[in-house]
Amino acid sequence: MRLKGSIQHRVERLVRPGPARPADRSGVTGTSSQEVSSARPIDLGREEILAQLTEGVRALAESDRWMNWLRICRRFRRYSFHNQILILTQRPTATRVAGYRTWQGLGRQVRRGERGLAILAPCHPPVHLEEATDELLPSPVTFFRVVRVFDLEQTDGPPLPSPVADLDDGGRHPELDMLLTRAVEFGFSVEFWELKGDLHGDCSHALRRIRLDRRMAAAQMTKTLCHELAHALLHGVAYETGRALAELEAESVAYLVCHDLGIDSAAYSFGYLASWAGGGPEAERAIIASGGRISMAATKILGEVELA
Repeated sequence: MRLKGSIQHRVERLVRPGPARPADRSGVTGTSSQEVSSARPIDLGREEILAQLTEGVRALAESDRWMNWLRICRRFRRYSFHNQILILTQRPTATRVAGYRTWQGLGRQVRRGERGLAILAPCHPPVHLEEATDELLPSPVTFFRVVRVFDLEQTDGPPLPSPVADLDDGGRHPELDMLLTRAVEFGFSVEFWELKGDLHGDCSHALRRIRLDRRMAAAQMTKTLCHELAHALLHGVAYETGRALAELEAESVAYLVCHDLGIDSAAYSFGYLASWAGGGPEAERAIIASGGRISMAATKILGEVELA
């Protein structure tokens, strides 16, 4: 069973291990007319840049920072489909969800007065093997009880480790105007919101709309818009490969475009890609396999822009 629209990706955000703020979009549905063909070979100059990208991801995956982040990720449980729906029905902006004691173990405290999110936990009450014996066996019937969990935003404490760092080089980045124009040429409007949760931006093919968090620094906003433009070009309704590859492709495109625009997005892109592709050889294989699509999308976003 597939969920439609943005709720599908809010569900995926709850069940995958990922960085604190990786989800640059919540919808990838829409038309396929603007999808970039994978038949074109990758440009040789871009191939070298992508090689730098894969090397950076590999180095991150071997670092203590990455290992510490993975240790924290293991503390978060994966919830069933029905519990995901229960969580998102009660709190649509939920990202990281855990029980009261788990949050305490991570050094964070649930705020006084916060109401927990009700989910169903399976339990198997013991039953007597025979009436004439005291031996107990687990019941073949599964029962459920209501337990409460809490979202990250309902807690206070030190920030969780993250393999990504938001970009802020103090620059103004006038290239953003060129990218906004490119979005219009692709048939997408761009709106600036104060997005909730860990969302930097999203792309809806159904609404032909890209949203960006207005509070981001110029460098981060430029990179995020590149990411969303890649989704607009590559991931319409005909795209069925899955979100992990979609995010890998979009962030790789953002890295290429930012490189050409003079923005170093390594602090964000390396961790983002590693969190989706698993780091190391897995990311390298996926980037190489999608190299043609990534390069063509980057070329289309840059267009005929004259770089200083």
